[in-house]
Amino acid sequence: MRSEITIDVGAVRRNARTLLGALEGAELWAVVKANGYGHGAADCARAAIEGGATALCVATLAEALELRATLPEPRILVMGPVDDVGRARDARLELVVGDEIPEGLPVHVKIDTGMGRWGVSELASPARNVVGVMTHLATADSDPDFARTQLARFREATAHLDLVRHAANSAAALRIPESRFDAARCGIALYGLSPFGGDPADDGLEPALSWRSEIALTRLLPVGESTGYGRRFVAGRDTWIGIVPVGYADGFRRDLTEARVLVDGEPRRVVGVVSMDALAVELDRDVARGTPVTLVGDGVRLEEHAAVAGTINYELATRIEADPTRARRVVIDSEGA
Repeated sequence: MRSEITIDVGAVRRNARTLLGALEGAELWAVVKANGYGHGAADCARAAIEGGATALCVATLAEALELRATLPEPRILVMGPVDDVGRARDARLELVVGDEIPEGLPVHVKIDTGMGRWGVSELASPARNVVGVMTHLATADSDPDFARTQLARFREATAHLDLVRHAANSAAALRIPESRFDAARCGIALYGLSPFGGDPADDGLEPALSWRSEIALTRLLPVGESTGYGRRFVAGRDTWIGIVPVGYADGFRRDLTEARVLVDGEPRRVVGVVSMDALAVELDRDVARGTPVTLVGDGVRLEEHAAVAGTINYELATRIEADPTRARRVVIDSEGA
């Protein structure tokens, strides 16, 4: 197999407990949309519930129905638009709405306090099936002052309501205590990734995903020879390179040239353009075919890759492709639960 993606649900469970500790009495609602941020929705949802989460949040009806098929008991909140309310009702789902309130199932009304997308400006007299009211913070990871402005607007708009209130995402749950209200919807931190783009350990989080491959072949590039499309890397001296059978079709982005990976535990840089099915790493010597390569894990963080690519860890995690024809996906439990 070309590469192996490992998900440690024990780490997810521990991250859930860490978040609960930070929430100081508020409920943890685990966001498992986009296939659990690329980690596997059902496995991570189960681990989050075992770690103390009391509800699951997804983006679409299809995601919710797939989860419900394997997890019959937990509360599941659909945060995006839903056309087929009947199917949602039959599956015992809860919906987020921003305008018209459907009947016959629990509803959470979104108030727009500054995100500038879905949501109403106020909720005067909610219907009987409205069980919660929420908002979506735009800058909790980057501009806490504006996040606090949003929270003040939310608090004012909901002060007269006896409903469950939830506003915090991962960043706010960890760093803005006044955001926690009754529940927090946490996604990225649940998987042990930093919502701030730094080291997850700074907030007591443990990455759940690792990604490994191996050296498929090595080549000695003489001075002036190159590797990859466009000759983006030309050897300035005789240089050993290793070819790894992973590329942007697997989720290792084309713009991750210069990213750090580990070859047999030693840091090595990616050189040349990452192609669809392969990448090259610079070596200091010839190594054997099959030498292990760590793309993510063992101290190689998605946050570091994101900085190289000029993006965020959310995007990289959701793009790692666990296509069984290209990669093996393994679920482990470091807690043995």
